[in-house]
Amino acid sequence: MEYPLVSTAWLEANLFDANVIVLDASMDTVIGKEPIVYDKFVAIPRAQKCDLENVFCDLSSTQIHAMPTAAQFNQGIAHLDIDVDSTVVIYDNQGIYSSPRAWWMFKLMGFDRVFVLDGGLPQWLSEERMTVDEYHQYEKSPHGNFQAEYQHGLVCDMTYMLSRFDANDVQVFDARGAARFNGEVAEPRANVRSGHIPGSINLPFAQVLDGYKLKEVEALQELFKWQDNEQTFERIFSCGSGITACILILASVASGHVKAVLYDGSWAEWGSHPQVPISLSPSNHANSSNVKIE
Repeated sequence: MEYPLVSTAWLEANLFDANVIVLDASMDTVIGKEPIVYDKFVAIPRAQKCDLENVFCDLSSTQIHAMPTAAQFNQGIAHLDIDVDSTVVIYDNQGIYSSPRAWWMFKLMGFDRVFVLDGGLPQWLSEERMTVDEYHQYEKSPHGNFQAEYQHGLVCDMTYMLSRFDANDVQVFDARGAARFNGEVAEPRANVRSGHIPGSINLPFAQVLDGYKLKEVEALQELFKWQDNEQTFERIFSCGSGITACILILASVASGHVKAVLYDGSWAEWGSHPQVPISLSPSNHANSSNVKIE
């Protein structure tokens, strides 16, 4: 994969290119960081809303924030004027928070020309670039010719997690804060146990960020350097409900690694299932060979 971010300078220079589609993937619910609160709505010119909480998710799933099906995705982008040769730039109002989720969703649906705006809206505002007070409205009904082709292997479920549990060529990264990872605080969602997936590595998403922006490539490579042959490993990413795990996926791809998988159910699913093992210690790697999911 190519480098997955564009700079604010690049977007400003290309903002009015008809082939560039700008999407705001901000979420109303922000967990795991102190949210940036705005006195009034502000957007980057030509931005359209990419609603991850109500449109681009599978609301029929029991899973929180489940990725949409291809049909749901196609329905969601029907009014966004996205063609197969469009360049989609996604940002959010927290810096880099929910935009990587939307970026990975586009990748999952087979759309390659998609990028995250480095630093998002806060970086854009700090540089005093132009803004508007409403989303972009087309003079005519928009239309686009892109149709999703689901890319199996970019997202996994609990069954796959258990099948890869003891593999020697996989690393599981958890983007939650250390207190949640170690079970020192209660989970924010009801009926979800505290702790983490045994054998997983805690890398809080804030550690891959430098202010509003993603850290430089060399720093990211150092963060992910757990074993000498880690470049050949599959990396599975988890968090609370599949949102901030995508920040780590963005960082992993930016560092040059290509084998990234999102565990979409993440801890909200794993921690609520009484039959799967949990750990409160980073060194405790339980054996899952006899674990069955009913």
